[in-house]
Amino acid sequence: MKKILSILFLLILLTSIIFTSNSYAAALNTINVDTNKTTVEPGQEVKVLVDFGQSLGTYTIKVSYDDNIFDYVSAEGGTANNTGDKVNVVFHDTTGGTSPRNNMSVTFKAKDNITTSNPTEFTVVAEGLANADASVTFDDITTPIVKNLTVEPQYVDYKIKLDRPQNIIKGKETEMTIEYSSSMGRYYEHARLIGEVTTPTGATAKLLGTDQAGLEHDIIQSGWGDAQGYKIGGKDVMQRLKVKGLFSEVGTYTITLSLIDRDNSDKAIASSTFLVNVSNEQTAPEEPTTQPPQTTTQTENNNQVVNAVKTPTKLPKTGSNIYIPIILVMIVLVVIYAYQNRKNQDR
Repeated sequence: MKKILSILFLLILLTSIIFTSNSYAAALNTINVDTNKTTVEPGQEVKVLVDFGQSLGTYTIKVSYDDNIFDYVSAEGGTANNTGDKVNVVFHDTTGGTSPRNNMSVTFKAKDNITTSNPTEFTVVAEGLANADASVTFDDITTPIVKNLTVEPQYVDYKIKLDRPQNIIKGKETEMTIEYSSSMGRYYEHARLIGEVTTPTGATAKLLGTDQAGLEHDIIQSGWGDAQGYKIGGKDVMQRLKVKGLFSEVGTYTITLSLIDRDNSDKAIASSTFLVNVSNEQTAPEEPTTQPPQTTTQTENNNQVVNAVKTPTKLPKTGSNIYIPIILVMIVLVVIYAYQNRKNQDR
């Protein structure tokens, strides 16, 4: 009995030695994970690339992602299964080691409705790793390999406008409109609108806006909105503010309107400068009309022309009547004929 047990133990030991000589575990230190982009715009695709650094005949690669930001598109290098926030890619060389792979990849697409900057990441783990002929197996990669990137729209600069009439009178309130806009504005948590003005000597200027509480603010003196700022940004930003301009003297005023970022030492987000010409009410040009009225002299002259050029009821006779000479000639001929005929009868 002891002899049989000894033989069995020897066989098990030999078998163990044989198998361990053909297959052993090792760390896959050559693996590298990367992306083909570090910044992605909404609607664009990005590819997660996994390079093994050597040929593998079998593997399972798991790529995790934020499904609030990305949609899974496709995978290359194995059979893929998308679980919602993770893509599992499984590969096994069915040719027995003649068709191993050195890499694989997974493609994602950033969601179209993203309007803010979104730092995010892909994480990769792996298991079931073996070389081409399965003579070497590799340790599972359980500590995630992380690749950071940002999904961010292509922002459009903010534009500021000041709509005002051409005819601005000194000392008289004038309706104006301040507008700032962007088709895709960068987000700011604490933005603010401020104004500055350069005036003629001794003059003052105001841009007065009224908030929802009915309080009036001079944008030139104190800016607009909460002193700490307010949020702006996103798609199709459009803000309009009705204000009243008040200018004390005649001359040219230079007004600069700026959006500033309170979180960045009041750095200007956007800035525009406008010239405002102010005149006296007595000399201010009248608003043009489509058909300017005629002066009194022009009206009287026009009436004279109209009275002089009247349509006649009968057409006037022109030239001479050619029938009168013909009739006279015929009468003379008749008289001569009658005279000659009577003379012949007397003979």
